[in-house]
Amino acid sequence: MTGKNRKGIGFYPLYGATYLMAMLPFRVLYILSDVLYIVVYYLVGYRRKIVRKNLLRSFPRKKEEEILQIEKKFYRHLCDYFVETVKTLRISEKEIRKRMVFKNPEIVNRLTKDGNTCLLSLGHYGNWEWVPSIALYLLPGVEPGQVYKTLKSKAFDELFLKIRSRFNPLSIEMKTAYRTIIRKRNEGQAMVIGFLTDQRPRKHNNEYWATFLNQDTLLQTGMERIARQLGLAVVYLDIKKVERGHYVGNFSVITADASAEEEFTVTEKYTRKLEETILNDPAYYLWSHNKWSRSKKQEA
Repeated sequence: MTGKNRKGIGFYPLYGATYLMAMLPFRVLYILSDVLYIVVYYLVGYRRKIVRKNLLRSFPRKKEEEILQIEKKFYRHLCDYFVETVKTLRISEKEIRKRMVFKNPEIVNRLTKDGNTCLLSLGHYGNWEWVPSIALYLLPGVEPGQVYKTLKSKAFDELFLKIRSRFNPLSIEMKTAYRTIIRKRNEGQAMVIGFLTDQRPRKHNNEYWATFLNQDTLLQTGMERIARQLGLAVVYLDIKKVERGHYVGNFSVITADASAEEEFTVTEKYTRKLEETILNDPAYYLWSHNKWSRSKKQEA
């Protein structure tokens, strides 16, 4: 095995340890999560400065004790997210149906029933790693897909691809998304493709500024550009964490045909919907991401 196909150094021990951990029942995994929270928050202080800065700027009217409460709740959830993601390797279809419930999949199925592809927009909220289980709700013949960004560590990249393949979605590297969708459409293959579009874009790459969580925010527009060029439907997935290890997803249509929308309209609608999701319960958003490292004044 050579070149691009070689697994990253350390992949097999990493995968083996993760697989063994995934065999543990949820009750044990959540005990580990509680211990991990103490280590990550109190001992290591993982990205605490970034998290605190993001929360203070997003919620300037909240009192310090409220910010601290959200912060601690976020770190508890982050540790839960970690053990839940590990568990994905071994989780059964019956179990995931109980823990990741999609309330209205008929919205997506209506958009794809005639062989069309639909783009699913969501944010780093709740447990996004369980969203590929939407495959269990799609119409026969509709292929699930997910767009991802390659991780710097090849071993971890391979591990996450393995975890994310649990329900057999097509994993599409971000740079190849447009070409892959075109190829699949030419083959007559209907798809539902998930896009996590709330990450900071690369400099001068599909950029758009908008107000998000009380701040000037640089947004990705790659999903919108693909949808507008190909005339695709775009749906938003709102996720709520109803209790520990249990999430509910609700779909809403952003547009049935993005080619009919003005530029940046899809991105704006997505941003407003994601903001509403976050404001409903802020602790479950990925506050550790350095999303606001670039300012509009610096770019001017």
